[in-house]
Amino acid sequence: MMLDRWGYEVNTASASSSSCISSINSYYHQVLSYGRKRDVIMEAVDADPNCVLANILAALFCSSHDPSRVPSLVHAATSHLGKATPYEKAVFETINCMLSPNRDDEVAVELHSKLLKEFPKDLVSLKRAQVLCFYMGRADLSLQLVQQVLPSNNQQDFVYGMLAFPLLELGRMEDAEKAAKKGFQINKEDPWSQHALCHVYQYECRFKEAVEFMEECSKSWGPLSSFMNTHNWWHVALCYLEGNAPFEKVCEIYENRIWKELDRIDASPVEVYLNAVGLLLRVHVRGKIHFFEDYLKMLAGYLSDRAFWYLEWHLDLLTLWAFACTGKTLEARDLLEGLESKVSMMNPKKRKLMKKGLTLAEAAYEYGRGDFTRALELLGPDFDAESCKMVGASGEQLDVFNEVWYVMLLDAGDAKKAIEVIEKQLKKRSGTPFLWRLLGILDVGEARSRKYRWRSLNEKSKSVGASRTLKNPIFYAKRIGNFVKINTTSEKSGGAGAPTVDDVYIGYRSMKRQNMVSKPSPITYPVDNLSLVPFLFRPAVSNLSPNHSGHRKQALQLLGRSIQHSLQSLSGQCTHRSKAAASCYEQEW
Repeated sequence: MMLDRWGYEVNTASASSSSCISSINSYYHQVLSYGRKRDVIMEAVDADPNCVLANILAALFCSSHDPSRVPSLVHAATSHLGKATPYEKAVFETINCMLSPNRDDEVAVELHSKLLKEFPKDLVSLKRAQVLCFYMGRADLSLQLVQQVLPSNNQQDFVYGMLAFPLLELGRMEDAEKAAKKGFQINKEDPWSQHALCHVYQYECRFKEAVEFMEECSKSWGPLSSFMNTHNWWHVALCYLEGNAPFEKVCEIYENRIWKELDRIDASPVEVYLNAVGLLLRVHVRGKIHFFEDYLKMLAGYLSDRAFWYLEWHLDLLTLWAFACTGKTLEARDLLEGLESKVSMMNPKKRKLMKKGLTLAEAAYEYGRGDFTRALELLGPDFDAESCKMVGASGEQLDVFNEVWYVMLLDAGDAKKAIEVIEKQLKKRSGTPFLWRLLGILDVGEARSRKYRWRSLNEKSKSVGASRTLKNPIFYAKRIGNFVKINTTSEKSGGAGAPTVDDVYIGYRSMKRQNMVSKPSPITYPVDNLSLVPFLFRPAVSNLSPNHSGHRKQALQLLGRSIQHSLQSLSGQCTHRSKAAASCYEQEW
């Protein structure tokens, strides 16, 4: 008998016991640290082919890496079960249930809960149970499990990252931040605590803070699995994208941090593809996919290999979009039909659960090929991507499908519904720049498709007697809206190096190459709906000449303060909106 990392007895042959236990403990560490050497568990089997724990853990590992070996490993574990310790038998029972065809996930979670009551220090079994909960979309069960074992592990490495994640998935961001920070304090290289803390910062739109934190942590990401490494960089790229950083930052991360992972000899391509295509969909929704057209075509080509199909529901959803978007209709139909077939063969409980995932898959396909009407029909009037977590994706990963829905509503001209759902989302994340920009588009009657269209705006312009079609939303708002004057001032920078603004329209004037910092300039903006404010201010920031990027922070802070100061006398709702609008632009890259 030997004791493993948790202090639980494991029956292993005396001649090789030390080597077997050492490999098992190394496997534990690789699982909890998201390492790329989880195959070390095979060394435990080599050291002791009769060890039940080694064989059943190896069977679980091979189920996703070398399925052909699973039956023999399970048979070896079963053959020696009579000599196994109570702990080994409990682990065997839980994993054997997980490996069974068409398993009942609720039964598998219950078995893990039973194991953890008797062996609460086994954090790898806790991790397995939380992964099950993740694919069930049950963050509440995941939280219950970690709370169940926390008293026995309150100063242990890794446990607080495992506590933080279900908390943030349940929207308890303050508690999640505390847990993640405690985990990070115990072990600054714990990737799950780092990841959870980034989630919190990102959700609260603290994009610059998230980027600085994660880029500092990235020094420890070399040993991480392809998924964890590229997933962390995916988060960083999203923070740059959503935080209005120069778009080159997003491109740089995709090329040098995510895609470059494939150059490593031990890379797992499918794990890289998941994060790569997830980022490209975000870029597509924001109308900038032309920067990545070659990468998208390349990625769709790689994903045409059916070996990558049906491994992850989330990846299949994204793959359907990529296929449809790049004209791979045949592959998309085959993948979709395969998903339909798999759902039809599930047990009734699982089949009912996965119908939402299948509907989302069809909608992703229709969105990719441009049939927004059909996609909207599939999603229905009450769609919320949060209800689709059973596809194996976090709230942050799924949020892009909410964005897709908003964009399609805009394209369909359903402004009332779009405003309703976007404002509902803003109550959760009041500082989200992308949503504020969508509201800005809505408030001037702009309908969105692949290119911005002005159908509803043109109709309104006719109704107020405009002599011609209006080309700029500020013209229209200036003509019929309510107004507030915003004085933009700053210290004179002097000389020819003053920052410039290109083609920024203000009222009826076109201020071409206007010096922003020369003298106070009263600017009139419409505020009949203050969600318009950030949309109107964005051009003044984004069009700063690249040669004068050093002045960006000054301009951002100036515009943010101007919004806040100039609207402070308005109603409470307006003040709240102005604060949210200002916060979108206070971050400097």
